[in-house]
Amino acid sequence: MQNTQETTTAPPERGEVRYIKDLIVAESSDSRKHVKLNQLLATSICGNDITSSCLYVSAICALYAGPYAPLSLLLVAAVLYLFRKVYGEVGTALPLNGGAYNVLLNTTSKRFASLAACLTILSYIATAVISAYEAMHYAHQIWHSLNVLWATVLMLGFFAFLSILGISESARVATGIFIFHICTLVLLVAACGIVVLQDFTILQENFQTPPPTGVGKAIFFGFAAAMLGVSGFESSANFIEEQAEGVFVKTLRNMWIAVAFFNPVISFLSLGLLRLNELENHKETLLAQMGKLSALPFLEQMVSIDAVLVLSGAVITSFVGVSGLVKRMSLDRCLPQFLLAENRWRGTNHWIFLGFLGLCVSILLATGGEVEALAGVYTISFLSVMALFALGNMLLKTKRDRLRRDERASWPSVTIALVAVLTGVVGNVLLKPEYVKVFLLYFSLTILAVGLMFIRLSLLRGAIFMVKSGAKSVKRANERILEVLRNAIDAVNSLTVIYFSRGDNLANLNRAALYVMENEQLKRLEVVHVYQDEEDIPPSLAEHVEIIDREYPELVVDLVLVKGRFSPELVEAISKEMDVPQNYMFMGTPGEQFPHNLGDLGGVRLII
Repeated sequence: MQNTQETTTAPPERGEVRYIKDLIVAESSDSRKHVKLNQLLATSICGNDITSSCLYVSAICALYAGPYAPLSLLLVAAVLYLFRKVYGEVGTALPLNGGAYNVLLNTTSKRFASLAACLTILSYIATAVISAYEAMHYAHQIWHSLNVLWATVLMLGFFAFLSILGISESARVATGIFIFHICTLVLLVAACGIVVLQDFTILQENFQTPPPTGVGKAIFFGFAAAMLGVSGFESSANFIEEQAEGVFVKTLRNMWIAVAFFNPVISFLSLGLLRLNELENHKETLLAQMGKLSALPFLEQMVSIDAVLVLSGAVITSFVGVSGLVKRMSLDRCLPQFLLAENRWRGTNHWIFLGFLGLCVSILLATGGEVEALAGVYTISFLSVMALFALGNMLLKTKRDRLRRDERASWPSVTIALVAVLTGVVGNVLLKPEYVKVFLLYFSLTILAVGLMFIRLSLLRGAIFMVKSGAKSVKRANERILEVLRNAIDAVNSLTVIYFSRGDNLANLNRAALYVMENEQLKRLEVVHVYQDEEDIPPSLAEHVEIIDREYPELVVDLVLVKGRFSPELVEAISKEMDVPQNYMFMGTPGEQFPHNLGDLGGVRLII
């Protein structure tokens, strides 16, 4: 880009004040021209994940709740109704990929936000592996010579390739699967309902059988087990940037309607078709057995085919969701930058998909197909993510209340939702305490991978120390290694962040500097003020920036005055001009009258 400006290409001196007056601002950006997902496509991607729970959650819930399983599932639907507003408020206030990571990044520290990201990645790995493996189990019922383990590997590889082709291609496949799945469930409910209405004998027998643990414990543990039925609700928030305006809230509504109707109804009908001891015998293929006993026996085969397809759709959801999250984390330098590389023929981040594929396959092969333990990791992970999302909503209310949003969740509803999901975590831990150890093992490995990025400077300095203490016989090689390591440290330290200052408030400037030093590994902060007339420049701004620069000698603080009107296009132009990614631009929380959608600013972070 060619512009006339009062600046040089050489690095600015410490504390220098620079003017950029004639910055060329493009009217629109090619990066924002890509077609976004409509309501059907977006709902299909996340809907396949959450509605696949219909295949197993009724049987699992009945094991603990007995005849009270439909009640436990209705309680879960009530909790999910509260989370519609919780997710809706966060998503409309901060319409950026990343889900719980995104909201915590904009309300707490990067390290704390990374904890939520690790839990989410772990949940996606478990979702992909379990869904693919269970899908191949259903396929094995149709094709008995199928090798389940290697068929699972091939399925994961196929969806990795499909994801590399692009999200729109994945969405079209997901939509076809979702429509077939919903039609199958509707047909199953109608056919089973006809049989149950003709004979209430089994239903009455089941309701006359008291649960051995008592009503209270039955409902409690049934509720904890039934929380599996909401897995996938968090997925939509992880690819919100790919959705058209207003679609995100509709996906939350659509997912809730599906879960609130199908899960309790299917549970109730199963109690009218099979006795409680029979439910346990058919817990892995309950819906297929219901189809066999329904007014349309061919539904047994249809449900098996549907199970293969919808569980495959859940695998697609995992790839799509993890790509949005990992890309955001890589832009924030929580993960290696090579993950952002895009292939030329499709423009997708192939290393993200290939890396995720590698993790899934390695875990599958390491367990030899015994993925039951991953179920505990799965449950604790996604429930913890939901709890952190509720916590993020609370922090958003207290720290970023001025942000414009289309949805608002009341304090009582957020509190009840948080308590409910924590109750689900406790219940699952009590049900399967051995799963906690497995969860902590996988979670620790995930934290380690991200944690290395936060201590990379310390590791590089440690490597320098070790090289310096090496033998003199390798001195020449050491010098070359030292040069590489120093260059690596200089590359990290030379990075710059931008803080958009609306005024000359010294306290806000100080808070911005402290945030940068606590959360980023770099040495330069550019305070940017956008003005239209020079007389509008705050009179004390340059003086206060100089004070901050002197106060923190380890941080170089400059002032850059940009002539223009603040807009997404200007932010992008400044990013290109100053070579600073938009994810490394910070600002204070805008008020209700802020004329722009925060999502259009390309990931500008709120820190005040």
